[in-house]
Amino acid sequence: MVDMIVGIDLGTTNSLIAYFTEEGAKIIPNRLGKMLTPSVVSVDGEGNVYVGETARERMSLYPDTVAQTFKRSMGTERQYVLSGKHFKPEELSSLVLRALKEDAESYLGEEVTEAVISVPAYFDDKRRKATRRAGELAGLKVERMISEPTAAAVAYGLYDKEQDTRFLVFDLGGGTFDVSILELYHNILEVRAVAGDNYLGGEDFTEVMAKLFLQKAKLQLQNLSEKEQARLFREAEKAKCAINDTDKVTIRFLYKEEILEQMITYKEYEENCEELLMKIREPVKRSLADAGLKLSDIDEVLLIGGATRLSIVRDFLIRLFRKFPDTRMNPDEAVALGAAIQAAMKERREEVKEVILTDVCSFTLGTEVVVEYEEGRYEEGRFCPIIERNTVIPASHTERLYTARDNQARVRVRVLQGESRFARNNLFLGELEIEIPKGPRGQESVDVTYTYDINSLLEVEVTVVSTGESRKMVIKGQDNQMTDEEIGKRMEELAYLKIQPRDYEENRLVLTRAERMYEESLGERRKRLDRYITAFEAALKKGEHDEIRDTREALSEVLEDEEEI
Repeated sequence: MVDMIVGIDLGTTNSLIAYFTEEGAKIIPNRLGKMLTPSVVSVDGEGNVYVGETARERMSLYPDTVAQTFKRSMGTERQYVLSGKHFKPEELSSLVLRALKEDAESYLGEEVTEAVISVPAYFDDKRRKATRRAGELAGLKVERMISEPTAAAVAYGLYDKEQDTRFLVFDLGGGTFDVSILELYHNILEVRAVAGDNYLGGEDFTEVMAKLFLQKAKLQLQNLSEKEQARLFREAEKAKCAINDTDKVTIRFLYKEEILEQMITYKEYEENCEELLMKIREPVKRSLADAGLKLSDIDEVLLIGGATRLSIVRDFLIRLFRKFPDTRMNPDEAVALGAAIQAAMKERREEVKEVILTDVCSFTLGTEVVVEYEEGRYEEGRFCPIIERNTVIPASHTERLYTARDNQARVRVRVLQGESRFARNNLFLGELEIEIPKGPRGQESVDVTYTYDINSLLEVEVTVVSTGESRKMVIKGQDNQMTDEEIGKRMEELAYLKIQPRDYEENRLVLTRAERMYEESLGERRKRLDRYITAFEAALKKGEHDEIRDTREALSEVLEDEEEI
């Protein structure tokens, strides 16, 4: 029996897991029966881990125990401190992946050991390797990653179209933004160009709403406590979603035992989002330029990512593209479903029509060189591109480099990734040295060959032209790749963290939500909540299942009523 391979969309705001069935790809519900699992992690002092909705509710109560939007920091050295414990972004991501894995195993009734994980198309080498490492820490084999726009294109069923078509996939998630241009011909789905911004997403539109409220209420963000900040951003998120269906919203915010209210109009919000909308325009222009296309050459525009639900974004896109985007599919689910289809292709499932997926190199790969800018005058530290961005991969390119000094005895090839003319501004991936015969400057040369594949592995080969001697290495990055031993050790270190059992999660979520709403309420509302919370806590102590269910349902109804007020 072949182990099932699942598809995972590891998102900034929400994450999903999917699998392939005879009827097609399907999302696997989490332990609460929801399709979306918020990418939020909370760790309390006893080492209990809360992932998803419960963790998000804890943000208002225990902000120093909660982390979110850590996908934006993947591949960096940033540390998050939760209840005094330190975590890297990929370690927090691994806890989300572990929760998804456990939910899938419970739902499917079998062990899940391998996954295809989606990544933003604009993720560089460091971020992709950090994502792979997160999967390994969660106990998943991650042999393949798929770019989010490509996954969405597969999910939309583009490979079933009969005619040649050019698509622009517009992917605005919670924290990252990608634009990809894809072309379909015969059974080949080719990525022509990608561009994006790893620090732009729906969270930024929430922040605009929060800043508008503070401006109108004449408050400063730095004067709010951590709890109040968390509370304000949750209310801003609700207002951001609500303004889709109306021309104004009212934000109610509890500040120092007083309810503050401010009305915000759609026009005010749109004006304040203008800077974000302009930031969206730039990657669209860059991707079209790299693909050598005009807007009129695009046959269809596909929307993915939860932030594309915002009417302010859709209105902007209609004006920009002069056509209505394709919105047939749930933008939250498209990437996970596409990853599951890719997993089925990897399994060689008969139900899946085989489509050849090509991708592009998101960033230019090159090396550091010395250049002659005037006769006899040289400048060190310049960047020499070898595989340029948006080259279709797999790709292999060779550049011949010559010695820069008399009697030079060795050549050092520094492998870099980026777009700057200057080596120091680009990302260092690794280096390779080789000895060469001594001689006058420019007499000896080496051929530097970069080979980059669809799994983001870069092979570097340096060959001395005069002797034929060569050296080769697969770049894994000096500081962004853990050894198997290091991964095993860190998995053991994280083993003390206990993700809450499935049957416990629903009770914990309701209780945490109730505690949060109690803190936000005053007067009779607070007294009413206290009565129901007390009854539920008493039932939990008794441990009688029927009474726990009845008091939980009663408390949930009260919470829904109070949330609507």
